[in-house]
Amino acid sequence: MKKILVTGAAGFIGAHLSQKLIANGAEVYGIDNINDYYSPQLKIDRMAALAEGERFTHLNMDISDRQAMAQLFQEHSFDCVVNLAAQAGVRYSLENPHSYVDTNLVAFVNILEGCRHSGVKHFVYASSSSVYGANTTMPFSVHDNVDHPVSLYAASKKANELMAHTYSHLFGLPTTGLRFFTVYGPWGRPDMALFLFTKAILAGEPINVFNNGNMERDFTFIHDIVEGVFRVIYKVPEPNPAWSSADPDPATSYCPYRVYNIGNNNKEKLLRYIEILEDCLGKKAEMNLMPMQPGDVPATYANVDDLVADLDYKPGTTLEYGIDKFVSWYKEYYKVL
Repeated sequence: MKKILVTGAAGFIGAHLSQKLIANGAEVYGIDNINDYYSPQLKIDRMAALAEGERFTHLNMDISDRQAMAQLFQEHSFDCVVNLAAQAGVRYSLENPHSYVDTNLVAFVNILEGCRHSGVKHFVYASSSSVYGANTTMPFSVHDNVDHPVSLYAASKKANELMAHTYSHLFGLPTTGLRFFTVYGPWGRPDMALFLFTKAILAGEPINVFNNGNMERDFTFIHDIVEGVFRVIYKVPEPNPAWSSADPDPATSYCPYRVYNIGNNNKEKLLRYIEILEDCLGKKAEMNLMPMQPGDVPATYANVDDLVADLDYKPGTTLEYGIDKFVSWYKEYYKVL
């Protein structure tokens, strides 16, 4: 796995992963069209750190461009493809559903086709904890059925898993889907809670706290996510000989297909998250308690037994450490005194 294609390389997870891959000797080709879903400058600055290295090539293209993607895979032979590019955000999927179809479905097929025709050894892709939707059994297990999404974003990620399985079945393409749980940390996305809360508290503005604060999330630090993805890249899935069509296991298959949760295996109350942020900022938050938003779920909580068993890895960064790291980065990046 020396030559690796990372889509969404200027994104939050993509930039961190690209750095780790480069540091470990890989040659990384990073696709990102630097769109304006949020500040392009933040993406450009993430990418700047990567461009300093000799083993990173930025490809400014749109993965939903079928012809451009086909040409890319004709010109290059990648050992592994990591698809982190996506239209993210549960709430935004209510406002602009078509962008989810273009980026999360059309583009996903373009990448699968590229992998199929160019002999890629392993296709790794970002799924999401949102696929658990209406599930209530905690912690969420990859071996549970996930057929009841509650947002278009979640449905698009579930569709990715189904599409990947099809290519594993038809063409023997090894695929691994990763369900990320509430990722946070330095260089995070400006549309996510920690970024929004920090910006508002420092400005003396109120923060919107949904479900009247009765939310629980399995907050997972960015470095833990990246370590999990890194290990998965080098763990090419194999068919599960014990898989049975009479009692199908959603996380494995008779073909080279696998799904893992990457989460902290520890749900925390949103109000506790805010409390730690207040401590790090040395400033209290003014809270607007709001009702639950359409598409949201009250709690997420990852079962990571398979991650531990197969990859000998369990995320474990504490909120206190992770939020402090984010606040330090935020103050330095935005020059907050």
